[in-house]
Amino acid sequence: MRARDLLADFPTVGLDSPVIDAARLLADQDLPGLIVVGDEGSPVTILPGTEVLRLAVPAYCQDDPALARVVDEAHADAFLHGLDGRTVREALPRQRRELPLTDPDATVLELAALMARTRSPLVAVVGDDRRLIGAVTLQALLDRLLTR
Repeated sequence: MRARDLLADFPTVGLDSPVIDAARLLADQDLPGLIVVGDEGSPVTILPGTEVLRLAVPAYCQDDPALARVVDEAHADAFLHGLDGRTVREALPRQRRELPLTDPDATVLELAALMARTRSPLVAVVGDDRRLIGAVTLQALLDRLLTR
């Protein structure tokens, strides 16, 4: 079995897309992350949902979780509004990580190793021109492996 056999269309966002729209896309489609593409349509990085949260959660709550408990419920429920006006570029991790990227001929073991090494729940699959043709998710990979 190869990546092409597990390939699915996957939504993408651009670097300058509003991050609140990316958060909505993650929630509406129950996605583990999004593929961020550059102007030419090639994958630039994977934006995990946790990085969107990192941008939205006030730094003082990340630094000292006890402070999150003292914020009243009304304000605690509205912290995502802090994403307004911010871009996907701002939500990306400061340190670049290996891009989980492969070609359609990758085996399931190659996919699994790439996911494990990059700690990514999805892998972008590109053609010879480096343009995105789809993605393989951890769920699709495990579903296929566990039903054999």
